[in-house]
Amino acid sequence: MVKLTIVGRVEDGLPLAQDQTYVNQQDNASFLFYKQQAEFILKQISKDSLLYPKMTILIDHHSFHFLVEKKICYIALSESSYPRKLLFHYLQDLQKEFDNFDETTLIKTISKPYSFVRFGKTIGRIRKQYMDTRTQANLSKLNASRKQELDVVTEHLNDLIQRRQLSDGVFGSSNVCFNHLELTMSSGYCVKMDTSDDHYSCYSCSFQSKLDYDR
Repeated sequence: MVKLTIVGRVEDGLPLAQDQTYVNQQDNASFLFYKQQAEFILKQISKDSLLYPKMTILIDHHSFHFLVEKKICYIALSESSYPRKLLFHYLQDLQKEFDNFDETTLIKTISKPYSFVRFGKTIGRIRKQYMDTRTQANLSKLNASRKQELDVVTEHLNDLIQRRQLSDGVFGSSNVCFNHLELTMSSGYCVKMDTSDDHYSCYSCSFQSKLDYDR
């Protein structure tokens, strides 16, 4: 099932909306861990580190999937067993619904993360339609695209982090926290990005950095 959804602005990597209902039900360390990884992926997309319009990123027994359309990124986390083709149908439905919102000016001027609360409710409504993969509607989507190859690049989050380390030349405390993430990827505690100066904070070590989107 879909466990997390974030919609963000590609221009600066600012998360605009999330599924508020599901967040309230899953307020625990594991959920926060995956949310932080989604924010990290969004930031990499905004830096052109990920140049693909859609992609799958593996992390332990889960997978992140993202779709970029019209400078908006749609990211969802699911268990690895969830059908990937169905997940991208879900992201496409989000994209179509987002396009229906005549709020271009608002979206461009949002400065605080997750301020587009109205779309968060829309995400929750659409996500419910994809909870059960065995419904007639979802089976029809899978059967209709069964013969179509899904042209999606797949990568592991560890590889993405290591490439970012090499390209940025990260040293000191930030590098310690990166290494800690690689060692504790499945434990659910690390890591959060500071978008102002590319620092990270780790919930299970001493390094801390303030997340500040309003610089």
